[in-house]
Amino acid sequence: MKLTVQVRLLPTPVQAAALEATLRACNEAASWCSRVAFDKGVTRNFALREHTYGEIKARWDLGAQAAQHVIKRTCDAYATLKSNLKAGNLGRPGSKRYRSATGKPVAFRPESAQPYDDRMLSWQIPERRVSVWTVRGRVKDVAFTASPQHLATLARYRKGESDLLCRDGMWFLLATCEVPEAEPNTDPVDFLGIDLGIVNIATTSDGEIMAGREINRVRARERELRTTLQKKNTPSAKRRLKKRRRKEARRAKDINHKIAKHVVAEAERTGRGIALEELTGIRERVRLRKPQRATHSSWSFHQLGAFIAYKARRAGVPVVHVDPAYTSRTCAECGHIDKANRVSQAWFACRNCGFVDHADRNGSRNIRARAWELWRRGAESTAPAPPPEHTHRGGAGRRRSAATSGARCASPSL
Repeated sequence: MKLTVQVRLLPTPVQAAALEATLRACNEAASWCSRVAFDKGVTRNFALREHTYGEIKARWDLGAQAAQHVIKRTCDAYATLKSNLKAGNLGRPGSKRYRSATGKPVAFRPESAQPYDDRMLSWQIPERRVSVWTVRGRVKDVAFTASPQHLATLARYRKGESDLLCRDGMWFLLATCEVPEAEPNTDPVDFLGIDLGIVNIATTSDGEIMAGREINRVRARERELRTTLQKKNTPSAKRRLKKRRRKEARRAKDINHKIAKHVVAEAERTGRGIALEELTGIRERVRLRKPQRATHSSWSFHQLGAFIAYKARRAGVPVVHVDPAYTSRTCAECGHIDKANRVSQAWFACRNCGFVDHADRNGSRNIRARAWELWRRGAESTAPAPPPEHTHRGGAGRRRSAATSGARCASPSL
């Protein structure tokens, strides 16, 4: 399976200037290439190459490999735009947002990532050095740092392209690694049910509650600060908002990684599979009052589910997604379904048999039971190969890559 390892580069000022000039040139070329693709209606790699390859090499003094990567990035960005339009992520056809997304060429930010292959980038992992192609020539002996675990992964499994990325003044390389998977467990003894929620991010059928009230207090504090800064609407407030947004996203990702790692380790240790709710489209199905919307949408449950799925796949743990309908209203003991069973957010009390339990634990037990029933009927693990942007802890997004991580159009970034 493909995973991505993030390493931080430690360039000298001269090396950093060369890297910055390279990113700027590549992204200017990509934006120009995008305008050509838009004007001519050509978004396929080889067809677009006929119109742009020579001009890119001559005008921006890019090497052959860099020019080809620029063209491929542009094509990938338009493919992503097409997928988003088809999925309805940019509104309905004819809507203002849809017209804005399709009415102008995709543009690339000056600092967006640039892919490198082994002809443009060479690794000396034991010495912690890399040699990088730039528009100012080959920059050799660029130092980098990473954890011992990441260095070992790089040395054993690195395969494919790497992305050069500048973020908050820091330089990173995102290296693709082909990591072997464990032998899948085809005969689990049981399932570990996971109930995802707002107050308690995750509750297991064993009764363990992870990331509860403490993280919610932090989220509420961040939300209040964000509201205050948005009301000020000054340049300084906007800078702080941008900085805190990235910080909050990193915190959520860190917590999701920790939860996923713990859940998968527990399931692997006990020989069980993992049962999750199928929450696709939950935001469209659930209607909430305005004060509840920010809280409901402020945690990335899809990211948590994806982290659990790829970590489980790597460990050989089966994952089954079940229908979440009425899991919070069904008694885990007698199966009685009643809206009145849910006494409060925290407690469940069955009106039929009198069973009382923590509401989230009761829900996770129902999820576990449904997964076990599906497995006995012949269901297979629904832990797919991980999308490239999901990586192990410390890694950053991959194969959103340069094609889309820096691409933007009139609508939000692709």
